[in-house]
Amino acid sequence: MQFKQQYYKREIELMKQLSEILNLIDAVSVNGSTQNYSVDNISFDSHSVNDNSVFIAIKGFKVNGHDFIEDVISKGVKVIVVEEDNLPDQLYVVNNCVKIKVKCSRRALAQISNAYYDFPSTKIKLIGITGTKGKTTTTFFIKNILEKAGHKVGLIGTNENYVGDKKYSTKLTTPESNTLNALLSEMVAEGCEYCVMEVSSHSLELQRVYGLDFNIAVFTNITSDHMDFHENFENYRDAKKILFDNLKTEAHAVFNCDDENTPYMSNNSEAMISCYGKGLKSNYKIENLSYNLDGTKFSIRMNGSHFEINIKLIGGFNAYNAAAAFTVCHLFGIDIEKIVEGLNTTKQIPGRFEVISYKSKKVIIDYSHTSGSLKEALVAIRNIVKDENPVHTVFGCGGDRDKSKRPEMGRIAEEYSDKIYVTSDNPRTEDPFEIIEDIKEGLTKKDYQEIENREEAIRTAIKSSEEDAVILIAGKGHENYQEINGVRSYFSDKDTAIKYLES
Repeated sequence: MQFKQQYYKREIELMKQLSEILNLIDAVSVNGSTQNYSVDNISFDSHSVNDNSVFIAIKGFKVNGHDFIEDVISKGVKVIVVEEDNLPDQLYVVNNCVKIKVKCSRRALAQISNAYYDFPSTKIKLIGITGTKGKTTTTFFIKNILEKAGHKVGLIGTNENYVGDKKYSTKLTTPESNTLNALLSEMVAEGCEYCVMEVSSHSLELQRVYGLDFNIAVFTNITSDHMDFHENFENYRDAKKILFDNLKTEAHAVFNCDDENTPYMSNNSEAMISCYGKGLKSNYKIENLSYNLDGTKFSIRMNGSHFEINIKLIGGFNAYNAAAAFTVCHLFGIDIEKIVEGLNTTKQIPGRFEVISYKSKKVIIDYSHTSGSLKEALVAIRNIVKDENPVHTVFGCGGDRDKSKRPEMGRIAEEYSDKIYVTSDNPRTEDPFEIIEDIKEGLTKKDYQEIENREEAIRTAIKSSEEDAVILIAGKGHENYQEINGVRSYFSDKDTAIKYLES
């Protein structure tokens, strides 16, 4: 909301003729005269329309925008984009409205937003990061490198959106296409040269990024996730692949060569391809990797030269994220010294393997909410502590999301932890105890505690664990809320951990 309020002060200046926009979209039919209408707002939300709005009726998963057409007409909207013909043409004629019929409302939203904001992605160097893990960290690495090199940068992602130094809150990893193009337009107006953004599988499948002009796209990795939406791994993988299939020939596609899905993901892409990782096919090869609870050291071999990296972020997976950022910035021609400086000075990303120390006890806050990311976090901890420190894990699973990962996450937590505390994450509209029962299906031992209240689970883990224990609190990371029955209440894993460490 903060972004919209601040942006709309400038948006009044953005007035376009409807006929100008219509020339740039795929319309099946147009009923009514478009010559005398000006547009100053693009919306699919019936609550945020005005006399000069274009309202796009979108079939959502819970709400169908076509059901609100009569409502927006009563509010003075004169231009309606529809995918379904569920109302008589006479309604539009009587109210002097223009009805634009399209095959896909979501694509129309993207096309209209692109046209309305004058194709902002063509006026900025746009970098898209997709994959199951590592998107957020990689974007922050890239942003810091480019800023160290003297460039103004925008960022769109899970934690926050940035226009240079200005920060805006966000609810979606990748916003809807009207908000997305508004953000890009704001970046261009504010003098940003680059924008680095996380590109989710949802945004690709739902065409939020349709028509954007990516200069570089990055594939970090892929493991099973979002099966509640995509239904199977193949659909999830194919959604990610859309980003690379649509790159122009002069663009660059950057792949993690150590992910087994890279050959499939890169197939048919017309972009120029570069790879990073430990494998022999890597153009930017990770070598001499080591890490502890203070940071990660490694080198990158490129064209016979070695570059030593010493980042503050912890874990082998962060070496991969850093290598991806190194590759992107080198392809843009950024000086190597600035790339290394940018990597080494990138601050801890909130909720991404964030270590809190108290005497000899350490708590790690991590966003690991899939089986793959939970395993990655626990393996990193085990590699650091060996068998010298006990490992305790506090975790749950989100409600109204992929149920198939719940027992697998239980199995992984049990395999790599000395003690586990099964609790709530964001149960949303599900019964939290039923979610816990799903997790317990993957447990074979009895040495765990079931504590549904998340604060109580964190308190118990901290108070009952050994003085030299390492406690992983997984699942929510940077999030500062817990959603129960559709209501979000303030809750921070980090704040809660500090509270009981210091008490």
